[in-house]
Amino acid sequence: MQESLRYDFSGQTILITGGTRGIGRAVSEAFLDAGATVLAVYAGNRQAADAFAAAHAAAADRLEVHALDVGDYPQVERFFKELDGRHARLDVLVNNAGIRRDAVVGMMPPESWQQVIQTNLTGTYTMSKFAVLKMMQARYGRIVTITSPSGVIGFEGQANYAASKAGQVAFCRSLAREVARRNITVNCVSPGFIATDLIADLPAEQAAAYRQMVPLRRFGEPPEVAAAVLFLASSAAAYITGAVLDVTGGRHSSSSGSPCRWASPARRSG
Repeated sequence: MQESLRYDFSGQTILITGGTRGIGRAVSEAFLDAGATVLAVYAGNRQAADAFAAAHAAAADRLEVHALDVGDYPQVERFFKELDGRHARLDVLVNNAGIRRDAVVGMMPPESWQQVIQTNLTGTYTMSKFAVLKMMQARYGRIVTITSPSGVIGFEGQANYAASKAGQVAFCRSLAREVARRNITVNCVSPGFIATDLIADLPAEQAAAYRQMVPLRRFGEPPEVAAAVLFLASSAAAYITGAVLDVTGGRHSSSSGSPCRWASPARRSG
């Protein structure tokens, strides 16, 4: 995580959803390494959250871990009211939490559609709404949302997930226009194949085939996604808003082939 030391987030408060596992964990660690106070939110995996907190006990004075359903509006509203009592300001929100419930549209249960939209898209709305209200008080803020190439390509069996990810981009571009005059920027990071638990059990032959889709011929690492997030959250990116930064090793959204057909139908990054 040494790359994050180029940035200094000392004195800043950073809120990261899905912040205790996978990409979210790497983002949390990068901000901790850069001196920030980190509020890492998780959905339901208490064991992983406890393990994350224990691994960073040395930074316990700058780390809070909270359980939160980002798609539950009343719960998010209560969370931010409690946040007001502990932290005078919120400098950065990273919308990373997300789930998948894969199925072709003809066989997709309505709950699979609703759950994915509720967590991925509605969760981005609820967290961003209350974050913006707090950021406007200080006339400063950074919102970074983790989206996916699926929102552009539209992989088969992932209409719900693709719709949520496309919606995130459109939402963030609209929000970027609304809050620009308050010195709040809103951007997206779109990771491609990243070496997380999501692809850990991928058969070797299939993993090799997917690597061939990537011009750099390898999967990305979570800290490489975190580096993009820190850049967009930094003062160096003050003139960037409403943008989508691909972290895909050169595999552009027009590329063919689904990166997720091998995965189980229910995955969560938060």
